[in-house]
Amino acid sequence: MLTLGETLDRSAIAFPDKEAICYFGEKERRMTYTEFNNEVNRLTGGLVKLGIKAGDKVSVWMPNNSEWIVTLFAVARTGAVLVPMDTWYKASEAEYILGHSDSVAVVTSKRFGKSDFLGMLNRIRPNLPKLRHIIVVGEADEGSEGRTQPFEAKSSNGMISYRSVLKMGNDWRENQEYTDRRFQNDLDNVVSIIYTSGTTGKPKGAMLSHTNIVANAKDSASIMQVTHRDRFLVPVPFSHLFGCVLGIALTVVHGASIVVMETFEPEDVLRTIEKEKCTVCHGVPTMFIRELEVLKVRNYDTTSLRTGIIAGAPCPVDTMEGIMNIMKCNICIGYGLTECSLVTLTRFDDTLDQRVETVGRPLPNVEVKIVDDDRNPVPVGETGELACKGYNVMKGYHNMPEQTAETIDDEGWLYTGDLAIMDERGYCRIVGRKKDMVIVGGFNVYPREIEEYLISDPKIQEVAVVGVPDHDLGEIVTAVIIPEPGIKITGQEVVDLCYGKMTSAKVPRYVFIEKDLPISSRGKVQKYILRKELTERIEKEGIKKIVPTEVKFRQRKDTLKEVIEKLMATGKFEPEQKADLEEFVLSLNEKQDALFKKLILH
Repeated sequence: MLTLGETLDRSAIAFPDKEAICYFGEKERRMTYTEFNNEVNRLTGGLVKLGIKAGDKVSVWMPNNSEWIVTLFAVARTGAVLVPMDTWYKASEAEYILGHSDSVAVVTSKRFGKSDFLGMLNRIRPNLPKLRHIIVVGEADEGSEGRTQPFEAKSSNGMISYRSVLKMGNDWRENQEYTDRRFQNDLDNVVSIIYTSGTTGKPKGAMLSHTNIVANAKDSASIMQVTHRDRFLVPVPFSHLFGCVLGIALTVVHGASIVVMETFEPEDVLRTIEKEKCTVCHGVPTMFIRELEVLKVRNYDTTSLRTGIIAGAPCPVDTMEGIMNIMKCNICIGYGLTECSLVTLTRFDDTLDQRVETVGRPLPNVEVKIVDDDRNPVPVGETGELACKGYNVMKGYHNMPEQTAETIDDEGWLYTGDLAIMDERGYCRIVGRKKDMVIVGGFNVYPREIEEYLISDPKIQEVAVVGVPDHDLGEIVTAVIIPEPGIKITGQEVVDLCYGKMTSAKVPRYVFIEKDLPISSRGKVQKYILRKELTERIEKEGIKKIVPTEVKFRQRKDTLKEVIEKLMATGKFEPEQKADLEEFVLSLNEKQDALFKKLILH
């Protein structure tokens, strides 16, 4: 097994003139493996001269670009620890990550979109006494006060340009400390701390070792049959495990090429696949849904695609069929989390049902079990918490020993908090989060099962299901729906869509049609916020539960005899009209029924 830095050495020796990185940003940039490795060596030498020690934390706060990839490998070679940061962080979020991780340096870029990274760093810098260096990618930046600030040399406040750090490392071959550092790296050393999304509280920093990342990249690639001939398109953020491990590391470990996209835009993805003849494309289901929408109105050649990974959310059947039949991509469905990278993956010969209903089987050398609340294994086919064990399990949460002990037991099993069912073949189906489970009158309901069913409806673009308090049942199911653009759907339609297709306890009794959902910085629905907001709205606005149409019909039928007798007693109907009257009354909707009775009986 090689360290992360050594995998680049090997690929540079094996494929020196092969294109390693293709980046489309402000300027197109292409690097061979020799050029890539040389820039990593120069940056490593410069970081060593800046005083970055083994074990120091170096954050990176910028969008996907070639410098991001170089920084990852350079920090790894110094023996330091990379801390990725999301580009959409606000100042307070950035301050938390930089402070909690004890970062001594941050590599950042000029402003990205509306985010002024330097402006935010200047504001929070006084609260970060350990932060000594701000390394800026780009020759100059327009400061928040409109002044152009050059970064060609180290300034008194610790700001220095990325280019200057590269120049400092030009003599890396003669730098003995650099050489010593490279060969002192141990496979078990922490190489990255990736913070969780913080959907239920403050983000936690998962400490990942060289083995965690490199072995996971190798095993994932073996299932996907990756070779040096592949060209990866990675539109997911590098700051996430998906982009960092399954994008960057997986590519470099096998000497493949990586095509970098700064941000996701569906038509740009398709245009790039066609132009660069990409063979592998990753993404979350929503990305592929958007790409397929574009392909309905424009033609792009995606026949070069071979495979890729979908993760992060359930994949609708029609989306999977579109990826395989229209995009001609034999996609894999994966399940993983920040704390243990990829855990399961579908295989090329799996059926369509296995791809849309499960997240595949465990990776080689990774164990999975499903346990009850006492952490005892449950029988095959029963629901419980998914736990995993193997090389992929993190070393723990940075500076959080209690949370680490709660998550990883003495035998090395990591308890994910995800509820799952595993069949006799080892295929796992994720049914929800343990903390998201809704208990309806003593019956356990898993929101993800309802979400997966509803998202299959062509009218529905996104859905989130939570439980809200109920006087009689303890909790009841509530659904928030975002319709497809230009489509109208009612709460009654959603309830009727579920009724009869699932146990009554699972049928939503409240439905909200919205334009958006509360999303965390990692793109996950913040259900704890949603639950609180909906509970308050229901109580404040006196919103009534939605009764399934079929139930209302039965209720009306049960009282039909009494209603017909009252109607006949008015003398307005002849005896021979009774049958037609019964049929008419039953055909009315709730509003029509109330209006008819008001007009006739009063």
